[in-house]
Amino acid sequence: MSRSFQELEHEFDIGVYARRGITLVRGSGALLWDDQGKQYIDCATGIGVASIGHGNRAVARAITEQAETLITVAGVFYNDVRAKCLEKLVAITPEGLNRTFLCNSGAEAIEGAIKFVRQTTRRTDIVSAMRGFHGRTYGALSATHKKDYQEPFAPLVPGFHSVPYNNIEALEKSVSDSTAAVILELVQGEGGVRPAALEYVAAAQSICRERGAILVVDEIQTGFCRTGKMFACEHHQLAPDVLCLAKAMAGGLPMGAILVNDRIQTQKGTHGSTFGGNPLASAAFLATVKFMEQHKLAERALRLGEMAAEYLKRQNVPLIREVRNLGLMIGIEVKVKVTPILNQLQERGIIALPAGSTVIRLLPPLVIEERELMEALGVIVDTLNSSTS
Repeated sequence: MSRSFQELEHEFDIGVYARRGITLVRGSGALLWDDQGKQYIDCATGIGVASIGHGNRAVARAITEQAETLITVAGVFYNDVRAKCLEKLVAITPEGLNRTFLCNSGAEAIEGAIKFVRQTTRRTDIVSAMRGFHGRTYGALSATHKKDYQEPFAPLVPGFHSVPYNNIEALEKSVSDSTAAVILELVQGEGGVRPAALEYVAAAQSICRERGAILVVDEIQTGFCRTGKMFACEHHQLAPDVLCLAKAMAGGLPMGAILVNDRIQTQKGTHGSTFGGNPLASAAFLATVKFMEQHKLAERALRLGEMAAEYLKRQNVPLIREVRNLGLMIGIEVKVKVTPILNQLQERGIIALPAGSTVIRLLPPLVIEERELMEALGVIVDTLNSSTS
């Protein structure tokens, strides 16, 4: 008798994931199906990855054509598709970010940024925000303020300091002549879907400029139309020194990027990536951004996000403490632990995420149909109302 896919994963996987109990095998747009044929509305998108939807044909065609042409080229050689990718990245990101390093993930982007800012400034200290999340590799983890993530792997990289988010006074006190950089998310995703205040972001840029520190903005989750702009920086008219990207940038293929301005100084041979900037991922990126621009997904995210937030607020659900959003990045803070609620939602065909212990996080594909979004929200409201009865 053949063994199930779950049995195989249980036996051979290392076991670091808390599994959700279903085996997903197919997707289309905002919908997913498990191996039993059950359909789900996906409000997680692989933690913000599949923003242009599952099974996107434009990206699938680009990947297929490139796979049949050339998949990989080491960074020591030039490549036509990578060149176009670099040009497009600089064109769509905030002004002043004119050079790019391509990698494979958000954590890699943060790691590279840490190296670049220390190399440039000859300083050691990095300031990040409490409740922030920047990744699980050593440098990124050192900037991630969560005891449960950090303690099993101590000692971490020295020189990292965390201060309260949206607190200008605390940030001002923490940045000194030893500070190489301040690393911030413009919306804290894992930290509860908490947008940065306009005055806080402006102060962070001013403080960094005054004291010679580098401002690193982590848009790994907020980038590529998620917040109603191509990048959340645009909500703040912000031009950071370093911008870290990943998740949604290549339609689901692993890809990350670090964009820098002229302040950042690098030297040949001091950093690299075997797979970074490979033609396959570069082709997927170009197709993904073209699809986003053609279908005006930033504007769509802004409209649907506001519609969703207004709907949730109108329902007056007793368990909801607060609804926070920027575009289609939505946090529903509730008065109970969310794990049982997420399990109930999954049973009812809605896949959602936690953002801390009491926040339901919604990151639906930006192509989600309005009726699908409203159906998902209706199930969420009904589930929360049922949990109080």
